[in-house]
Amino acid sequence: MSDFTSRLKYVKLGDVLSVFLFLFAVIPSIIIKRIHLALWLICEDENEARDNGYWLYKHIKEKHPEIDAVYAINKKSPDYQKVKILGKVIQYGSLTHWIYYLAADKNISSQKGGKPNAALCYLLEIYGFLKNKRIFLQHGITINDTKWLHYEVTKVSLFICAAKPEYDYVKNHFKYPNENIKLLGFCRYDNLNNGKVNRKQILIMPTWRGWLARPAGRSKEYDNIDDFTKTGYFRHWNALLNNAELGNYLAKDNLKVVFFPHRNMQKFIGNFGIKSSNIIIAGWREYDVQELLNESAFLITDYSSISMDFAYMKKPLMYYQFDQEEFRTGQYGEGYFSYRNSGFGEVVTKEHELVSLIGQYIKNGFEMKNEYISRVSDFFCFTDRNNCERNFCAIEAL
Repeated sequence: MSDFTSRLKYVKLGDVLSVFLFLFAVIPSIIIKRIHLALWLICEDENEARDNGYWLYKHIKEKHPEIDAVYAINKKSPDYQKVKILGKVIQYGSLTHWIYYLAADKNISSQKGGKPNAALCYLLEIYGFLKNKRIFLQHGITINDTKWLHYEVTKVSLFICAAKPEYDYVKNHFKYPNENIKLLGFCRYDNLNNGKVNRKQILIMPTWRGWLARPAGRSKEYDNIDDFTKTGYFRHWNALLNNAELGNYLAKDNLKVVFFPHRNMQKFIGNFGIKSSNIIIAGWREYDVQELLNESAFLITDYSSISMDFAYMKKPLMYYQFDQEEFRTGQYGEGYFSYRNSGFGEVVTKEHELVSLIGQYIKNGFEMKNEYISRVSDFFCFTDRNNCERNFCAIEAL
């Protein structure tokens, strides 16, 4: 079965219905556009308001209420109410969302696919049918050669970067016009370092694996996708969570581990069996990623750019990379960032090495080592709380 054929099963009824919603939205959008001459439509993942989109929207409503801004989110989202109290909210993917999407002067999202329907909107945008300004706030700092973020694929008007090496890499390799890319910092960083650190909490947050979350024809080249519990991803993380030595560390010092897989892997969390009462398997509905990052004293991840957020706060972290070859060939090609030479913590590939280093960090009170503090200082340009305002000014100036 070809990749194309295997992907057809992911086409949903909603994708087909979106064509009709788009057609129904055209005339009403013309009317709305005449009423709302400078409309800003903001969103991120349809079920969340926790990322750069939310923090920008909150900043606009509190500091720049004159801006005609609307937020799109699923009304069933656990974050719906906290957005609704700020200002106008519309149902994600609805006819109203389509109308506002077509009418908006500025479409702003932390997700490349943050639109009423990603596939149909892609055609409208790339082939020039839609002439609005599109702003990509990003979900995480770009560190890999992600070809789907190149200018020829996105045609976004403004690509926001948060770190100097990232800005240089995107500018030199992604072929954006100079005026389309800005180094401004991420909006959500304004809420980091909020003083809520729990010195007893360790966060384990691995990123996703595309060949597991969205299986296609080539997935079997990287893993056994017939049974999730036989995959390398499950076996390594489940073994770590049940490691006896780690369990002893946690019990001895009354430490808590929160295991929070990437949202694309959350559908698999029911497979993990944990013996220790000091370990929590965290679901995305109950736990806010940014709050976990703020609260936790130590982070263990693999390749996730969420490590940048943690490093930004100058808190210690480690990278557990047991499947380097599969990840590089099956998901992201390597970019400018070397975890060993540029990263903000040790890189290990073996479970016993990881557990040993965890023990060392427990003994030193979870302090980030000087060499990694130095790397953080070199990586980030902005350490203030003006990221939202910088983003706002750049978007308004478009």
